[in-house]
Amino acid sequence: MFESRKLRPWELALLFSLCIALLTGVWAQGRQTALSRKLVRLHVVAASDTPEDQAEKLLARDAILSFLEPKLKTAASAKEAAEIIRMSQERCKRAAEAVTDQPVTVTMTREHFPTRYYETFSLPAGDYLALRVTLGAGEGHNWWCVLFPPLCTEAIVSDRAVETLSSDDVQLITENGTGYILRFRVLELFDAVKTYLTAPPS
Repeated sequence: MFESRKLRPWELALLFSLCIALLTGVWAQGRQTALSRKLVRLHVVAASDTPEDQAEKLLARDAILSFLEPKLKTAASAKEAAEIIRMSQERCKRAAEAVTDQPVTVTMTREHFPTRYYETFSLPAGDYLALRVTLGAGEGHNWWCVLFPPLCTEAIVSDRAVETLSSDDVQLITENGTGYILRFRVLELFDAVKTYLTAPPS
């Protein structure tokens, strides 16, 4: 028979802290998931880190944005935006090919992004639907932004973005909400733990 015993104060404190951390992580992950359903991101990967290839990455970015942004003005939701982008993939590919000699691969995919800090807003780590544009071997530094709502070329969180996102979403991605940095740190930690637990054994 096992003898029952009371937990020591430090054990209770540790257990309580673990429960709070887990609950906070689950809450933060839920917020990120809800936010990700309202966004479509652009991910441009350079062929290499040479100055020439990095410059071509930015040219490809600008060409695709110039083509897509007018089309996305009619989108009222991320779902509508994603459909417009999917139907425009070949045109996006040709736009990028016009400014580079590298082979261009364009796909719509759900991929994992780290926390990304922009000038006036940030996006938490997590999985997002994205238009991924790969130039050449795709071994260089990449560039991210948000195609919908339109935040790629906006200096601030635009009125249209605020209309698309809820007030809770806006508080999550801007510094106006208290605990802004803490929430992102919790998401990063929770994401790292989840990745570690789900990684295949080496």
